Amino acid sequence: MKRSILWFRGKDLRLADHEGVQRALNSDQVIPVFVLDSYFFEPERAQELPHRMQYLLESLRELEQTIAACGSELIVLSGRSIDVIPKLAERWHVDEVIAQGWTEAFGRQRDQIIASRLKCDLTLVTGETLIMPGTIRTQTGSSYSVFTPFWKRFLAQAEINAPLPLPNALPPLPQGVRGTGERIPELSDLGITKNPDLIAAGVTPAWERLHTFLNGPAARYSSARNRPDKEGTSRLGPDLKFGTLSARQVYAEASRAELKAQTGAFRRQIIWREFAHDLMWNHPELLREPFRKKFIGFPWTGTEDHWQAWVHGMTGYPIVDAASRQLLATGFIPNRARMITASFLTKHLLIDYRRGEAHFMKWLTDGDWIQNNFGWQWSAGCGCDAQPYFRVFNPILQGKKFDPTGAYVRQWVPEIRDLPKRFVHTPWMAEKSLFDDDYPDPIVDHAAARARFLTHAKSYLSGS
Repeated sequence: MKRSILWFRGKDLRLADHEGVQRALNSDQVIPVFVLDSYFFEPERAQELPHRMQYLLESLRELEQTIAACGSELIVLSGRSIDVIPKLAERWHVDEVIAQGWTEAFGRQRDQIIASRLKCDLTLVTGETLIMPGTIRTQTGSSYSVFTPFWKRFLAQAEINAPLPLPNALPPLPQGVRGTGERIPELSDLGITKNPDLIAAGVTPAWERLHTFLNGPAARYSSARNRPDKEGTSRLGPDLKFGTLSARQVYAEASRAELKAQTGAFRRQIIWREFAHDLMWNHPELLREPFRKKFIGFPWTGTEDHWQAWVHGMTGYPIVDAASRQLLATGFIPNRARMITASFLTKHLLIDYRRGEAHFMKWLTDGDWIQNNFGWQWSAGCGCDAQPYFRVFNPILQGKKFDPTGAYVRQWVPEIRDLPKRFVHTPWMAEKSLFDDDYPDPIVDHAAARARFLTHAKSYLSGS
């Protein structure tokens, strides 16, 4: 009689299209497990990622209910996974531990430690990405560092299997295992206050988001994704990060015959996500250092006052401040606003992109190590296939172009809500009586800050 542990983690909180579930069904007895890893679930650490923790716990409860509906039980235990999983495998006399693999190097290292401690097999299945990272290669066998040729090669080479269905049933737990788990903690147990403005978590809301997007905004995605004043993005980032939807499910739905003609830009963006994962697979050092080696040791000379102004949305540039405030309030920033605010921090304020990266990881509900790092390095000009370092977004022009009526900044910067349209992105040019005088003047002049950065960067990168 074969007995398996089906180990769920924070990137695969679903039963449908889960290769580990399908493999586990070959066992006579299956024990679904989730480890509340003490690295994240100690209150002090959990409070450093409140939005992600809320999404995770709510999705975990839905997974628990879905497993129960399939006739089994999710065993939730706390501790360090590198200790807990080997002990459980030995205690329960299992033949195999099955889990979805992680792309990040630290996740792979963790699994190597666990495998070395197990007295049974550790089987890692794919599922975080459409295909296994590292499999798309140039004709000479090297990895890609530019997206467009990667994308073309991906379309020509990648074989994406159809998503796997939700199982009708799971084998019941063995006697002696039932009822041995802990309860899933409440946010209050971790010292976190529930945020009602966060995106709804779990598989069911994720599917609703996907279908709402594909049947509406997807057709306008190539342009609408740049408009923070409109619902133009898919909002599927948390679902892909936590695996309540698999990338394969999303890609398959977007590729349906009746939708394919209008979802090309969106499907290309899914492959951009593949590119980021592939890059990190081949260059795991990128979570610590820039892709462009000339940027290693770059002298970021920004001040603490400027950092605090950026964090709290008080830079005096409404489009930047709107993004900063929306992040803190909702765990989300639209695509274009992310680029604008990241560019502003690194180039206008000369503050290290890694500091902004860590801030986003704390507050983004879709905070993913790879995707977040990839975006920050792109914005700072030091990443793979990044915008050139000498391209500096003008926050005034960006605001006028992508938030033309000021609807986005009026929502998140109420101090300027009543300004006429012509001043909404340049409030310092309006009469002070027209807006709340608590809103600051710009902390830097755009033209001067741009010139400072270009001089600074050119001098350092040229070695002069």
